[in-house]
Amino acid sequence: MNTISRKVAVVGIGETPYYRHGASPVPEFVLALDAIRAAADDAGIDVREIDGFCSYSAERSDPVRLGAALGLPDIAYSNMFWGGGGGGVCGAVANAAAALAVGFCTYAVVYRSLAQGQFGRFGQAGRGSKVSGRAAYTAPYGVMTPAQHIALRTRRFMHEHDVTDEAFCAVALAAYAHAQRNPRAVMYGRPLTREKYYEARMIAEPFRLYDCCLENDGAAAVVLTTSDRAGDLKQKPAYLLGAAQGTSPRYELNTHVNEHYASANFGTVAPRLFEQAGITAAEVDVAQIYENFTGAVVMSLVEHGFCAPDEVMEFCTPQNLTWSDGGLPINTSGGNLAECYMHGLELVTEAVRQIRGTSPCQVDGADMSLVAGGPASSPVSSLILCR
Repeated sequence: MNTISRKVAVVGIGETPYYRHGASPVPEFVLALDAIRAAADDAGIDVREIDGFCSYSAERSDPVRLGAALGLPDIAYSNMFWGGGGGGVCGAVANAAAALAVGFCTYAVVYRSLAQGQFGRFGQAGRGSKVSGRAAYTAPYGVMTPAQHIALRTRRFMHEHDVTDEAFCAVALAAYAHAQRNPRAVMYGRPLTREKYYEARMIAEPFRLYDCCLENDGAAAVVLTTSDRAGDLKQKPAYLLGAAQGTSPRYELNTHVNEHYASANFGTVAPRLFEQAGITAAEVDVAQIYENFTGAVVMSLVEHGFCAPDEVMEFCTPQNLTWSDGGLPINTSGGNLAECYMHGLELVTEAVRQIRGTSPCQVDGADMSLVAGGPASSPVSSLILCR
């Protein structure tokens, strides 16, 4: 295959403090600037060397404004990944890598910023007197939020494969356990027990409170460049081994009528990812799986080949998913459930830390780190970083 494998590396990561939704002391645009500056500093480059911008999910801080505020002499490339939610997080990294590989820019930054106090909360139904398009088939019946949509898909998956909510509890317990080792995590110092998980209120059956991602303000950014430059910079490079994006046929989140209904939508994406990377799921050392909701994490693990559907209950246990003795530690900084919800870009920064050897829950000898973005949305994307 003609791929981008090992041609590009992540060389810098930057994050602002993460706040509860609506609690950021500065505007969203300033958050984006702070994260980009931090990523450039981490890489050991002058921020004015950045000449490429990539984002996703209708990011509001556009490159023209960012470039002016940062004093950039040139913006050679800018790109937005289509689609809402976090399905584009790895796709935005792939777009940056593609631009670098063909010489459109020299240093590309992938970034995401959120200030819900300015622009409204995620996870709530919108108000309006009219509804059209796909939502016209669901909103009149009360199916209006991401939790509701993905709960329905998860229920079908549970029914078809004899999966119980013990698997979802395991995902939540792993995330919260990892967050207790990460002082940056919003849920640091707030551990979760099995009893507390089951005592929590139901949000959209089968999802309880701790099955649902956080809502946060903040920003994150990663800087990429070509592999020939990466080795001369400040940090150990995390090379992009493979990346893929896409959607299964007729996978529409709102209509609920397709043959891939009980899935996270990685059925066509994951095979292309592993083909490009030239490895199998068994060679992945650690995974960062986007937790919009825990049921989507479980389906993502299945579709990336970590276990078969009828093996979920054996695979998805707290012991197997938790650092340091688990067979596949996931979301090792706390993930969307317990570190923060930055539309999944914080999962990419944690994947980079695992390759560098600087994670708060460092997997010994981590050579392959996988990220899966936006399960049960459309489109979705995945990537693999390596030493």
